[in-house]
Amino acid sequence: MPDSRPQPPPPSSPSPSPGPADPAPLLLCGARLTDGRTVDVRLGGGRIEAVGTAGSLTADGTPAGGTRVDLTGHLLLPAPAEPHAHADTALSAESDGPVSYDSHDVRRRATEAALLQLGHGATAVRAHVRVDDVTGLDALTAVLQAGRSLRGLTELTTVAMPRVLTGVAGADGIAMLRDAVKMGASVVGGCPDVDPDPTGYVEAVLEVAAEHGCPVDLHTDTAHPARVARLAAMAGGLRPGVTLSPCGGLGRLPTEAASRAADQLAAADVAVVCLPQGGCGGVDRRGTGTAPVRLLRTAGVRVSAGSGALRDVSNPVGRGDPLEAAYLLASRHGLSPEDAYEAVSTSARAALGLPEVRVEAGFPAELLAVRGDRLPAALSLAYSRIVVHRGRVVARTSAVREYCASSATTTEAASGLPRQGRGGTP
Repeated sequence: MPDSRPQPPPPSSPSPSPGPADPAPLLLCGARLTDGRTVDVRLGGGRIEAVGTAGSLTADGTPAGGTRVDLTGHLLLPAPAEPHAHADTALSAESDGPVSYDSHDVRRRATEAALLQLGHGATAVRAHVRVDDVTGLDALTAVLQAGRSLRGLTELTTVAMPRVLTGVAGADGIAMLRDAVKMGASVVGGCPDVDPDPTGYVEAVLEVAAEHGCPVDLHTDTAHPARVARLAAMAGGLRPGVTLSPCGGLGRLPTEAASRAADQLAAADVAVVCLPQGGCGGVDRRGTGTAPVRLLRTAGVRVSAGSGALRDVSNPVGRGDPLEAAYLLASRHGLSPEDAYEAVSTSARAALGLPEVRVEAGFPAELLAVRGDRLPAALSLAYSRIVVHRGRVVARTSAVREYCASSATTTEAASGLPRQGRGGTP
């Protein structure tokens, strides 16, 4: 799958404008939908205005108006979202010594990471950020600044992650968590597994969330059935909701215990974000595996998929690519390509509290065009991509594969071997 290294704006440059509130009309021409239709899609005001047979629409209702984007050879999909990123540590694997939490370094890494994920197609990212006695609130401040600088390109929201919330040190952690929400963190979370009192940690997070009307997003391995039961009982009445990740410990439990835990999470309406590409620094355990996705879905748990670590010490080769996460769900965990992509798009957006996207009139214009004519092929290759956010093209990735001439390729080319890449078959 493609990877690139976008250059974030230099610190001295002004922040990009928030983007047009009402972007110019845009016509996506000749796109293929998952149901096999080839259509034109007209966008306006950040939403899908019309979907019609190819050649039947104009950009703004007049033959000369608007902008056209030729999507011939591309599959048009709802854009994915990234429900589990670590913007403060992203792209730090190759740094010498401990990870730098200098505000400038964190902002630079967070900006570049968000742009990388945008290039892959994710138009919304939820970043988990440490707030503790080591980093204070500086890392959160830097990620919030990065989010503001990227408005109009992508939506970067933050989860405040304190380390300890119980005992003598817990009072400082709770105060810092409340300050983080006041600063702009839109979600409260953390890792109860590393607190001396995991249940007390969850109670503290839920109390702060209830005070401020915030969602909760917790890192937990869920390897202890009794803790899962207590967490589900405490979280059941909280709105706007509770999300857990990566939950790899459920996969190590006996089937009966895992099924019982899944039923408890479903009854409490607790969502789960699995990380098929690997773990993350939020859980102090490596190689925990992926949550049992099919078992959770069968129980009725709302399951989405995230990327986790993006080239930090937890996963030095992490790509932050939601299509790779979908590919792994399909290839390793038995999901259909459609269900696998739904886990990184519709379900991931729901986990972030975002409105649903369909390629239908009236829905938000958050779209991803991937070269290919069927979803399995798109997940297999996922080369060229065009990303639409709020009704305008915000990122493009183009890839062309070429072969050196040989007697075999010359013979096959003469018989119609397709060129792989732009303008040809993927």
